[in-house]
Amino acid sequence: MTTLDLMRIFLPSLIAFLFGVGMTPFVSHVLYTYRFWKPRAGKIGLDGTPAETFNRLHEKREVGTPRAGGILVWGSVLVTAGVLRLLSINFPEVFAQIDFISRTQTWLPLAALAAGALVGFADDYFEVRGRGGLPLRVRLLAVAMVASFCAWWFFSKLGVSAISFPFVEGPLELGWLFIPFFVLTALFLYASGVIDGIDGLSGGVYGAIFAAYAGLAFFQNQMDIAGLSAAITGALLAFLWFNIPPARFYLSETGTMGLALALTVIAFLTDAHGYGRGVLALPVIAFPLVVTVLSVIVQMSSKKLFGHKILRVAPLHHHFEAIGWPAYKVTMRYWVVSMIAAIIGLSIALL
Repeated sequence: MTTLDLMRIFLPSLIAFLFGVGMTPFVSHVLYTYRFWKPRAGKIGLDGTPAETFNRLHEKREVGTPRAGGILVWGSVLVTAGVLRLLSINFPEVFAQIDFISRTQTWLPLAALAAGALVGFADDYFEVRGRGGLPLRVRLLAVAMVASFCAWWFFSKLGVSAISFPFVEGPLELGWLFIPFFVLTALFLYASGVIDGIDGLSGGVYGAIFAAYAGLAFFQNQMDIAGLSAAITGALLAFLWFNIPPARFYLSETGTMGLALALTVIAFLTDAHGYGRGVLALPVIAFPLVVTVLSVIVQMSSKKLFGHKILRVAPLHHHFEAIGWPAYKVTMRYWVVSMIAAIIGLSIALL
């Protein structure tokens, strides 16, 4: 480990953070000028009925707080990547080692991040214009299509068809089943985007997750992936800086969809492709996201099978609000859990 190796992580993170902070006044001005928030308060549950408990807790914040704050995250990352590439071309002796754009490691996660961000932005745009956003089936199809392309790239171009698996010596060979497994992982992570429901919550959770993958890629000598993950972490910290309660804007679909797809690709790149355990560690590193999705599944299953709810409201973080926890307490405890999960997951991956 050299000073240069450390700079390949810390500089992209710092630059993305500074770009994010610098972009925020402009992004905020545009979002507030064009009233980029839901025209009407209230949320409809997946069963088609009003989410009464959620609406009682949050409907006042849904109107007046802009969506599409994820622009700040993926915008900072893409600008950072572009600036470092230009500097490496013009000043290769100084910046060539810090440029993290590479065909073998970061083209695919950057493309997944951009594709998810664009589809998510379309959903946010239609939502704030009173059209209800893109239908759920359309968003799921978009995620599945992008994930299918990425899975095909792994399978056909990179020759990856195996994953790390608990208690199995070496990678577990999946063959063509690798592709549907990859797609299902992406859909699961996308579903966890509902964690973007309390001021500051999602920024801290995603920040811990990508920081863990930056560390994992670094120790596996996948320096470009480490640089990209660090840049995403820095951008998320900039987002979080302005979203300590009360939030200035929400991450929303353009943020959560892009991050879910990028995280999926990074997890698989740090797995069999990088002779590591990126997929094995994913449920631990992303534990708050896993719990979020499982709480929704449990709630819906209980209502359908037994006719009653287990939680006051799903996902789990809103249940804690419903039983009396202040929103800031839920957020900060999730941050603590996220950091612990990231440390444990990283430790498991490096064993």
